[in-house]
Amino acid sequence: MENLILLDYDTLRVIWWLLLGVLLAAFAIMDGADLGVAMALPLVARNDEERRVLYNVIGPVWEGNQVWLILAGGVAFAAWPLLYAMAFSGFYLAMMLLLVALIVRPVAIKYRSKLASRRWRRNWDAIWTAAGVVSALVFGVAIGNVMLGVPFGFDPTTLRPLYEGNFFGLFQPFALLCGVLSVLMLAFQGVVVLAWKASDQVARRARAWAIPLGLLSILTFAAGGWWISHLNGYAMSWPEVSHAMSNPIGKTVQVVQGGWLANYSQWPLLWLAPATGFVGLLLGALLAGRGRGLLAVLCSSLALTGIILTFGFAVFPFLLPSSLTPGSSLTLFDASASHLTLWLMLLISLFFLPIIVLYTSWVYRVMRGKVTVASINDAPHSY
Repeated sequence: MENLILLDYDTLRVIWWLLLGVLLAAFAIMDGADLGVAMALPLVARNDEERRVLYNVIGPVWEGNQVWLILAGGVAFAAWPLLYAMAFSGFYLAMMLLLVALIVRPVAIKYRSKLASRRWRRNWDAIWTAAGVVSALVFGVAIGNVMLGVPFGFDPTTLRPLYEGNFFGLFQPFALLCGVLSVLMLAFQGVVVLAWKASDQVARRARAWAIPLGLLSILTFAAGGWWISHLNGYAMSWPEVSHAMSNPIGKTVQVVQGGWLANYSQWPLLWLAPATGFVGLLLGALLAGRGRGLLAVLCSSLALTGIILTFGFAVFPFLLPSSLTPGSSLTLFDASASHLTLWLMLLISLFFLPIIVLYTSWVYRVMRGKVTVASINDAPHSY
């Protein structure tokens, strides 16, 4: 069976690393817009009808957009089982907080319009907004902790993961800055989508908020880049872990100040990723402010992709660095599933991913057009 696999082990590992990045970017763009719309509710909606516009902007697509997060989790589980085990055990309470937020979000969407009571609806609105903020914050804090390093190791005999951190230790200043950036850039994506899909006063207020949120995202992204240049990063020799079966212990990993910028020094073309983030945020804000909705959404989506790639390129080939025992850090080369598993999953993914993309594109085409107060009042099944 191994003879039928045309790609070598390390090539498959890199392909799956790229695929994970694509899925995370797709989640940030698609479901990130849904979270951003929820966060934008207090900023752009003044009465019940305007709030209903926000719910119906994301109504046809929010359930499908969650697929990208499920797929990313599935990739982590199947392609890098050690990463999945370590992340979900070490970040257990943070994951539970995220899970609660992701559970109450659809409950708020579904139950909000069940009663005409003003208090009932305002309570669900508050829950929906809070769920968006908490979800975005936890995602960003998790990314920040990856760059800081996570206090874990492995029992050298059994390879049993050992985690020595705690929930409150995750909220360090740099991790919180990453969380704030996540909240700002997803809120920006949300208001840009509202400027495109909504109408009247909701769209006008969304256009007004696009510029300050875009500029704040740019400043926070720049602050994070400056901080990373002074932050301890991790470095290792790739040949030490490549072309071999997965074994996360025993390699030599160095902790170097500014080490997360080493890949950018070695491959200057990687600077296109943060440049895309900055330019996309700026153009998205300006275009949204001028009423160029679709172009603004495309630019903001490119910005999110650039920011995520900036992180991925910085930490490559690390998946989860260890601040406790750097030699136990997980990389895409020594924490992956078997060669055969990666190959079979790649074949399955090449079949199903185009179907998901085509279906998502079809839904957006069918539901194209602006959401207005009149349209939701005329539709008996609207939120």
